Parts: sequence; C-alpha cells; structure tokens
Amino acid sequence: MKIVFFGDSITDAGRSRTVDHTLFSYGCGFVREIAGALLAENPTGYEILNRGISGDRIVDLYARIKADVWEQSPDVVSILVGLNDLGHEILFKNGVDLTRFERIYKTMIEETQERLPNARIILCEPFVLCGTETEANFDRYQGVDAYARVVKTIAEKYGLDFVPLQSKLSEGAEKYGGQYYLSDGVHPNIAGATLLAEEWLKVFKK
Repeated sequence: MKIVFFGDSITDAGRSRTVDHTLFSYGCGFVREIAGALLAENPTGYEILNRGISGDRIVDLYARIKADVWEQSPDVVSILVGLNDLGHEILFKNGVDLTRFERIYKTMIEETQERLPNARIILCEPFVLCGTETEANFDRYQGVDAYARVVKTIAEKYGLDFVPLQSKLSEGAEKYGGQYYLSDGVHPNIAGATLLAEEWLKVFKK
C-alpha cells in the first residue's frame, strides 16, 4: 500500500528531499511516527512518501499535486493544510482567504478523485495553539477554526475521512502547557507529533 502525505511544514518536518524510503525521508514529525508504527507492524506492506513543503498554502499544494501526488499513483492520500493560508495573511499579506481556500480545496479533491478514483483520501484538521510564533496575533490565528470547518465540510461532502486534531491538542495544552505539543504554537514537537500520529492512525485503521 502506497501512502502519500501532502502538506506544509507540519508534514515536511525537515525531511530529506534526496532519497525516499530512508529514515530521513520521513522527516522528524508525525509522518515519521506513522511510518514507524505501520512499518513495525508490516515492514513490506507499506510505501510511505512525505511530500510536505514548509510554507505551503492550498494554492501551492494545488500547483504541485500532479507531480507529488497523482504521478505517484498512491492508494492513500493524506492532506494537512490551512494554517499558512491564514498565517501568511497575518504576517505577509499573502494569505488565501476562506472563500478561495474552499474553492481551490474542492477543485483539488474533485480532480484527485478523477485521477485516482480508487484512492482513499484522508483530510486532517488544521490547528493552532498559543505559542512564541502565534501569541502576538493569537486572536487572529484562532481564525483557523473557520478553515478547519471548511476542511471538515469538504470531507463530508466528498465522502472522505477526516482527522480531528484541534480538540486533542487543546486538551493537552490545557493540562500540560501548549509548548509540550507545539513548540511555537504551530510546529509539533515529539509529543505533538505522536498525538497527531495516534489520531491519524485511529482514522486510518477504522
């Protein structure tokens, strides 16, 4: 079974771009945690590709989906995107507004279903916590909730799997502190990556 993980820096997590199927090609985030769990169960049963690129928005994913997803002919496509679409507006005035985000995401899903009619598609909920990268504009960053609702609605509309993440991260942050899950409010550390992987695997294995 071939699985492609498609997204931004949370998926990328410092992955090597030179050779696939090595320890470094999975990055140091949730994709590596998932790869470890699946390959430990069945070392020959999975081919796992990390196609995250740091900084990507939905428009960037759409621009490269042919090469990074369709041409790979995966059995499973996992997508996590959304925070940069908001964050790039806050920081650089180059974000993707909610209406455009929804339109491009739907187009990307429709075209993927046309190209890969037998592929299972898993959509992950974008998330944020208050941290060093987000605290100065945290009121605005909480607008990611609207992007998350769009992703959930798209999953429901097209009959796709949806991985909820924000509530689990918020619960953990309330109990232990957000820095133990997202080092800067955006990027997972080991506890956060493990939590993401656990939630993803729950949906994948159902």
